[in-house]
Amino acid sequence: MMIALGMIISYLIGSIPTAYIFGKLLKGIDIRQHGSGNVGATNVFRVLGKGPGILVLILDILKGVVAVSVVPDLLGTPDILPRVLMALTVVCGHNWTCFLQFKGGKGIATTLGVLIGLTIKIAVIRPVLLGTVLTWVVCFLLTGFVSLSSIVAATALPIYMVLTSQPLQIVVLGIIFCIFVVFRHKSNIKRLLSGQESKVPFPFRKKAKEPAETL
Repeated sequence: MMIALGMIISYLIGSIPTAYIFGKLLKGIDIRQHGSGNVGATNVFRVLGKGPGILVLILDILKGVVAVSVVPDLLGTPDILPRVLMALTVVCGHNWTCFLQFKGGKGIATTLGVLIGLTIKIAVIRPVLLGTVLTWVVCFLLTGFVSLSSIVAATALPIYMVLTSQPLQIVVLGIIFCIFVVFRHKSNIKRLLSGQESKVPFPFRKKAKEPAETL
């Protein structure tokens, strides 16, 4: 019962549509009708600016951290499996929020929060977090594509888990997260293949486009 309750709480935490809320509070707009229409931090950066974008990014990360490092302990379910189940449901909440007709963000920030939360409680996962973040950063610096970097990092996630001999539940979670990220980035993949995906504008590039939608 406590695990089921934790999963419900985690889903509701993930479902909090921070980007939508900030759009309403700061400009009285529906963020879904502006920019890319995505309910995530990247679109907040685009529509509302850097300050709100950074704050939404932090809050979306915190959703994952709280769901796996705080909720299980409060409910007396500190084992790996309950944390994995709550990690899964908090990302599902972000991606498919019940407050916006089950349409949400792309889950990158909340997934990162989940990994951070897991490393707080399970030290052996720390190399996985480090490797995944470094993979994202290297791919981003080489290509300038946020979407491609997210897809590559997500694909590397379960591989790092296997290479570092993580528990089976953690590996399965990594595989599911990888599938989620690829599925949520279908439109980005199409644009990447057609050469129409946007890049982050680096100062040293002569031509630059707006950031790709990922979060």
